[in-house]
Formats: sequence, C-alpha cells, structure tokens
Amino acid sequence: MALIPLLVLVLIALAVFAVIRGADVRLALFAAALVIAGVNGDITPVVREFLGTFSNEKFVVPICTAMGFAYVLKHTGCERHLVLLLVKPLRYARWLLVPGVVAVGFLVNIPVISQTSTAVCLGPVIIPLMRAAGYSMATIGACLLLGVSVGGELLNPGAPELLTVFDKTGVLTTEQARRYLPPVVFTQLAVSAVVLWLLTLWWERGNRTGATAEPVPALAEGEQPERINLLKALVPLVPLGLLFASGLPAPYNLFEVPDAWVALPKGGQRDPAYGSRLIGLAMLIGVGVAMLSTPSRSRECVKQFFDGAGYGFANIISLIVTANCFGAAIRESGLVIELGRLIATFPRLMEPLAAFVPMVFAAVSGSGMASTQSLYGFFHEPAVALGFDPTAVGALVSVGSAAGRTMSPVAAVVLMCASLTGTRPIDLVKRVAPPLLIGLAVVIALRGTGIL
Repeated sequence: MALIPLLVLVLIALAVFAVIRGADVRLALFAAALVIAGVNGDITPVVREFLGTFSNEKFVVPICTAMGFAYVLKHTGCERHLVLLLVKPLRYARWLLVPGVVAVGFLVNIPVISQTSTAVCLGPVIIPLMRAAGYSMATIGACLLLGVSVGGELLNPGAPELLTVFDKTGVLTTEQARRYLPPVVFTQLAVSAVVLWLLTLWWERGNRTGATAEPVPALAEGEQPERINLLKALVPLVPLGLLFASGLPAPYNLFEVPDAWVALPKGGQRDPAYGSRLIGLAMLIGVGVAMLSTPSRSRECVKQFFDGAGYGFANIISLIVTANCFGAAIRESGLVIELGRLIATFPRLMEPLAAFVPMVFAAVSGSGMASTQSLYGFFHEPAVALGFDPTAVGALVSVGSAAGRTMSPVAAVVLMCASLTGTRPIDLVKRVAPPLLIGLAVVIALRGTGIL
C-alpha cells in the first residue's frame, strides 16, 4: 500500500479517537477531511462536497419534511395512538414483552422514520409496562433501542438511505423497500430480537419475581387509560401508503402524481428531483391529515412542522454534510482504490465489508444515514465490476449502517433511550451490540449461501 493511504488510515484512527474522547462528531470528521485533503495537496473537493451536500435537496427535502411530520404526529398525539394500538396485545401476553416491544418499535419506525422521535413516543408507554413486569431499566432501554433503531425506516420508500442507492443505481426506492430490503432487514430483526430475548433471560434471572415487580400502571403514572382513536392511529401511515401506491412500477401502482405537482420536466425528461420531492409532498399530505384529525391542535401544526424540519437540518443534515466531506477526502486519497483492489483479489469479502465497514463508521459518527451516504459509493463500482447486484449491496450497506448507529454511544437515539430509562448510553450499547453483531453475521452467512 502506498504511503498516502497509510497516512490516511492513521488520520482516520485519530478522528475516531477524538470522537471516542468526546469531540463533536461533525468537528472531528470535517477537521479530518480537511487534513486528509491537505495531505493530498488539494482541499477543493472537500469544499465542493460541503457546499453541494449542504444544498442538496435529495437529502434536505425528504429528511426535513419527515422530521417535520414526526413533530406534527407528536403534537397531535397521532403517533401515541399508533403505539397504544400496537402495544395493547402485549398487556395480555407479558411473557412476550421483550420481542413484542422490539417489534412495536420496529413497526412504528417504518412510518415515522426518525428513530429518536419513535423512542420519545414509545418510551412513556412501554417503560411503565415493562417495569410493572419487573424488568430492569437497562433491559427496558436495550429493548426500546433495538426496536426503534434496528432498521424499520429502511422499509419506508422515503428513507434517505434508499435515495442514496437510487442515485447510483436508478432502482426506485419503492422497489428497494418492496424487494431488496425486506429479506435482509427482517432477518436482522428476527435474529437480533431472539438473541436479545435469550440474553434478557440471563440478565433478569434474579430480578423478575413477584416481589421485585413494581406496581406501576401500564400507562405513565397519573394518567388514565386512553381510549385508542383508530383514525389518529392510522395517520402516521398516510405518507407511507401514498409513496407505495404512487411509486411502485406498473401495473402495481394505483396512481401517479403528475409532474406539475412535484417538479416540472426538464428537456422533455422527468426532473431527477421528482423522487425526493414526491417524498416531501407525501409528508405534507400527512401533516394535513394530522391537522384534520385533531382540529383543536391544528393551529400549532405548521410551527411544529418547521421546528421538526429545523431539527432535522441541524442534527441529521449536518452529520451527512460532514460525513460526505470525510468520504470525499478518503476517495481522493486513493484509499478507495486500495479497497477496490482488495475486493477484486478476494471477491468473497465484498458482502462482509459492505456490511461491517459502514457499521463501524456509523458507530463512530452516530448516523446511519451519513454512513450509507458517504460509503455506499465505495462499494458500488467494485460491485458492478465483479458482477454483484449493486442494489443488493446497497441493502447490506444500509442495514450495516443501521446496526452501527444502534450501537453508537454518540447516536441521538441511544442518548434518548438512555435518558428515558435513566441509564448510561454505554450500558445500552453493551446490551444491544451482541444481538446486532450476531444478526449481521447471520445475514452475511445467508447471503453467502444464496438463501437471501
């Protein structure tokens, strides 16, 4: 390996060390990008990447509108009614609490997309329920974290990770969410949930007894049992339904949104921005339905939408921007060429590397979206050259990134789950890491044998 790639590896290690020591992730990644680019003798690619990503509607529109929609769902109580509807069966089958909570978190994360918002909504409902059954707060936090962050959002065509793969492959996000991701995501979910359930039996072997179970009501203390409003419970599913109904290839699509509503054609061809703007339109329609479902709270919904959009830009887009700068610097350094040579020499490493390298990056950066966006391009060209399906490789990158985010002590969702349960982020990471790693290993093994 040439001297510069070796030096780049040292600089990457220093950036990781800085993050571990508590440095802001964005500062560490951007500073490392500038230094790496300086070693290459040209920082202009990093500057261009910063400006390009900062203004790229492919990320800004879907992510910010999705976060705005999540804020409106919380404000109107719609997501809470969806959670109550899904959790209700668990009150009568408490022996299924661990896999049930994981499954509920996963299902709610599909329409909501934001892992942090899903945790905020789910926590007040499931924490008292699991405490009443005698589970420790660390176990509750681990179940909550795994469920809301294992990858449910990847089944939503509006997920930014899918847009990243679409940008390189041209495969519609609805097609990815329907065909490519379910086998990988559900395998990861099933294996990690079962492993967590078995580990829970070990962790709680001396805790869950009738004497130690706390007499906490199923809902938050001081609240009366809520009557589930089915209409509100279905509101979070509105954008998801619209995207699938309008985005699937013919003859499966029910209707097509005219270009005039989204983006006017350019040069007789559909505007490339159509897909990302369609996601934004679906989220806006969801906001309108949420307002109609709760007229008494509709006055503040527009403000809540833009508050959520601002949160998405400050906390998600910013990470993607700096991670992309980091990725651009690495591309220019020649390290990607070395990776391509390694994969060309050992083709069997393609799928393990496509899953575990993004996992490590996401664990460091705290963002699955940023990891997928900055690293998928590293694997796309080698995949095409070696005859791998690049969209299937993209599914592995996305799932690996989701796993890394879930075991990152600096990820927003980990911090939120720790805050809700009064535990330390590192304690939750220690509990979810083994199930996630085993799940990812099973996925790779099944892909290697052709089963997935």
